[in-house]
Amino acid sequence: MTKVSGLVFAFILLTIVRTIGQTPLIIEKNGRHALVVDGKPFFILGGQVHNSSAWPALLPDVWLAAQNMHLNTLETPVYWEQVEAVKDKFDFSIIDTLLTQARVHEIHIVLLWFATWKNGSNHYMPEWMKKDVLKYPNITGKDGKPVDSPSPHAEATLQEDSKAFAMMMRYLKQADKQHTVIMVQVENESGAWGSVRDYSPQAQQLFESNVPAALLKPETLKALNASATSGTWKQVFADRADEYFHAWCVARFIGRVAAAGKAEYALPMYVNAALRDPLSNPPATQYESGGPTDNVIPIWKAAAPAIDLVAPDIYLSGSEKILKVLDLYNRTDNTLFIPEAGLNSLNAKYLYEVIARDGIGFSPFGIDNKGGAETKVKMDERLAPFAQEYIMAAPMMRELAQWGFEGKIKAVIERENHATQTINLGAWQAVVYFGGDGRANAAPVYEEPTGKAMFIQLEENKFIIIGTRCHITFNPSGNNTGMPWQYLKVEEGYFESEAFKSLRILNGDETDWGGPGFGSTPTVLQVTLVLR
Repeated sequence: MTKVSGLVFAFILLTIVRTIGQTPLIIEKNGRHALVVDGKPFFILGGQVHNSSAWPALLPDVWLAAQNMHLNTLETPVYWEQVEAVKDKFDFSIIDTLLTQARVHEIHIVLLWFATWKNGSNHYMPEWMKKDVLKYPNITGKDGKPVDSPSPHAEATLQEDSKAFAMMMRYLKQADKQHTVIMVQVENESGAWGSVRDYSPQAQQLFESNVPAALLKPETLKALNASATSGTWKQVFADRADEYFHAWCVARFIGRVAAAGKAEYALPMYVNAALRDPLSNPPATQYESGGPTDNVIPIWKAAAPAIDLVAPDIYLSGSEKILKVLDLYNRTDNTLFIPEAGLNSLNAKYLYEVIARDGIGFSPFGIDNKGGAETKVKMDERLAPFAQEYIMAAPMMRELAQWGFEGKIKAVIERENHATQTINLGAWQAVVYFGGDGRANAAPVYEEPTGKAMFIQLEENKFIIIGTRCHITFNPSGNNTGMPWQYLKVEEGYFESEAFKSLRILNGDETDWGGPGFGSTPTVLQVTLVLR
């Protein structure tokens, strides 16, 4: 991640704009982040295919789903077992196919490197490695039995993975001068199920050694609630020592793989996390230990500097948990990105929250129908809640990314109790009602809490508002609290060529009874307020 500020930032961004086609990068200013693609901030309106869909025979269905969803970026795996089926003989024809077809459809790509880890296991390793379990071992459980998860201590595995990933990135640099691929995920949901860490003799010797100096910085020790400032893993991290040790080892391994790839082609790179409960701080026996869960982000930052960001996969339920996850991964040292979310209507609303937190993208998982025509109708219906949001956002995607980077956006989503919510907008407070005719005590109209609203502050009294299934009104705040006010103008419209285009002015019944209302289809309003 590139850190810039002030005049230096302005100069760099101007230079980028004049150099269309430059390698995508992530920039940071004042703790806020942006993904820059073709010289401007870019927001990924994404979709990820199923695990086994990145094969040429299945791609027609993938592109159909992408078209129906109106996405701008497709997340698709590249399989180590496919590209190096024979040791040291690499076949990257699938990358050529993906690049060619993505350009035809005018869609960007995020490549997912399924290699040493996929959901905690090594099932995407080439067959010639799977057959040699002594050279490319899995971890050993506390009971001495093997666990279905690769060992982060296997130097031979590390060398093969690093070489293959570097070869892919070298090939991609030459094949993708247009920068169709904008990011790369290194491995997938790394960590281990069934054992908190590796208990092999090699691992045990390392565990009983002193904690590496990179983790002994005061701010890191504080973040990890350390018991001591130096010593062995058990002395420094007490009850969390096993998990923290495994996180360090997995992150070091993947960080070295990423560094080998970046040495060939420095695209932004990230890792994704299978989440733990963000509210209860459960023990690591209850989730995938060693991956970039919220409690070990400082370890991953120290162990894997070649990784630009750690990203949460959203399969939890309930707005309290999901919003907490967004907060935990939206850090001054970490760019917020949701590479996977469950493909259900309730999750579409979190797109607004990610944009408002200067996130760089949002992507539900499993957008294609796996090639089965019998599921097509059902899948199209499941895509619809996301498709309608992407249709709204696509014409103003660059603006949303820029406004998010500048901190001009705030959002709310409907909670399970349908409660009214208030947003502080400086001189104004926006009140958002998720039910009835806009009155605070109105019964919810919809059983599912899918309502949402996003406010972009253009000027002190002027806003772009986007929403569904809610009503809004305003109250003057600060020194003007209690003052009379009215809508100077409320326009319904859309964005085109970086400008708001008005379709009509709303007044009368559309603004006087509980404020402007939003139905089930995302609507864009430009609202100007005035004190009377």
